[in-house]
Amino acid sequence: MSAEPAPNARVLTYEALRYTRATMNTLRLVLLGAVGSAILHCPALPAAQPAADEVAAAIARHGIQQGAEPARNHPAWRAPRKIVLLQFGLRWSRPDEFRRAAGATPLVIANSPAEAMTAVVDADVIIGYNPEICDPRIINAARQLRWLASLSAGVENCMELPAVKARTLMMTNMRGIDSPVIAEHAIALMLALAHGLDRFAIDTSRAVWSRESAARVPMQSLEGKTLLVSGLGGIGTEVARRAHGLGMRVVATRVGGSGKPAFVEHVGQPDELLALARTADVIVSAVPLTRETTNLYDAKFFAVLKPSAFFINIARGGSVVTDALMAALNEGRLAGAGLDVVEPEPLPPDHPLWKSPRILFTPHISARSDLPGEARWTIAVDNLRRYVAGEQLLNVVDLERGF
Repeated sequence: MSAEPAPNARVLTYEALRYTRATMNTLRLVLLGAVGSAILHCPALPAAQPAADEVAAAIARHGIQQGAEPARNHPAWRAPRKIVLLQFGLRWSRPDEFRRAAGATPLVIANSPAEAMTAVVDADVIIGYNPEICDPRIINAARQLRWLASLSAGVENCMELPAVKARTLMMTNMRGIDSPVIAEHAIALMLALAHGLDRFAIDTSRAVWSRESAARVPMQSLEGKTLLVSGLGGIGTEVARRAHGLGMRVVATRVGGSGKPAFVEHVGQPDELLALARTADVIVSAVPLTRETTNLYDAKFFAVLKPSAFFINIARGGSVVTDALMAALNEGRLAGAGLDVVEPEPLPPDHPLWKSPRILFTPHISARSDLPGEARWTIAVDNLRRYVAGEQLLNVVDLERGF
């Protein structure tokens, strides 16, 4: 009977492969210099796939969820015959790792919408970022499509496509991957408003040092105050964690589910939103855009808030009735708003919301950071490997719920 492999056998194999690849490439250079490329051509080995511990760490850190059933049990699944990667932007990475994960399945990289519309005609799988992956021209051309793998978290524009609604598709996304940095952005907006940095940024741009200006800004301490997280998913949980670290009391709403993190005092259902909002000092929206959350924050919502409350939105602009938000700010029924997303987006330069008091805008960039974003590629590559093998996929989108 053969001995059991060591628990870290796969990790050792991965390290050995990396060492072998480096050695081969070095040897190739030496031999080419010695005998000339006409005599010997030794191509570099492609990049290795993520090791098992890399995948496990990314899943644990970002709250990635594994599907309940193996992909092979889904009516849409079959062993893939062609995979297309959409490479239109500047964010693409690791094509060699995707090729390794695809195994014997042909993998095509499309560098433009025109290339994609030709390439996807007989493709089972499309992988890419939004909005490219949900381009109706591409989806309509993909007659054999079975799995749509989004490298972005939001997929609401896919949900609106008849070609998606009419099919039995599998879809995955990247919810959770950007949660930590987006949560930091939400906290930054909250702190900026609480300490009047919106006002002082204006003074700074005008080279004004004014204690009178400072006196007109009602500063707030956040310790002991109540934060309401509307949508306790991946992003919402990270916001809650950080707010608790600031000494805030945290409550939240979430669709379904049981249990709660230790740093959240109460988790209610969506129908408790207004009751919880009445006592909140800060409300952070982290809900996906669905039928239920479109125009969720309307005049009725803003009417129950404390005049000293702040509203932060780092999710989707379509969840807010812009006129209702603007009225609450203009009438002094809301102390301030920090918005990374708006409706419409981009906000036209002549839109009156620009002139509302105590408002901070960032142009839908809360996911940006100096981090390399390795987890996104680790999960994406492993998901492709899982799909090819018919295993349980990560971050499966519920097409009925829209996220």
